[in-house]
Amino acid sequence: MELKKVRELRGRLRHLWTADTDTLVEGVNKLLTSADTRPQLVRHDDWDWHLHATDPEQPLAERMAIEAALALVDVIRAGEVERLRKCAADDCDDVLIDLSRNRSRRFCSQQCGNRMAAAAYRERKSSDG
Repeated sequence: MELKKVRELRGRLRHLWTADTDTLVEGVNKLLTSADTRPQLVRHDDWDWHLHATDPEQPLAERMAIEAALALVDVIRAGEVERLRKCAADDCDDVLIDLSRNRSRRFCSQQCGNRMAAAAYRERKSSDG
């Protein structure tokens, strides 16, 4: 049951990743209001002050939704929504946050980048011959 809810969340987040800012904000607000959130500053173990918004006993999918929503709040407030991207690989539906300095990251992983580079190389070679 919990795995099913996590998978459902994945689809909701993927939709938000590619949405315009207004839709993203609406979706983030829905995530935040869908759970019993109680933001608190905490410090524990080796971690300095940070924000917890859920109780550790809440279901995993609920905790993941709130943590993702809070992270997206930071992205929106920083005016960095354009860093939310879909992988540029033709056969991949994954998403990424481009944290590169020059905002040039296109692929979700090195594997996707290598696969697309190899395909482009094969395409060039076949058209040369």
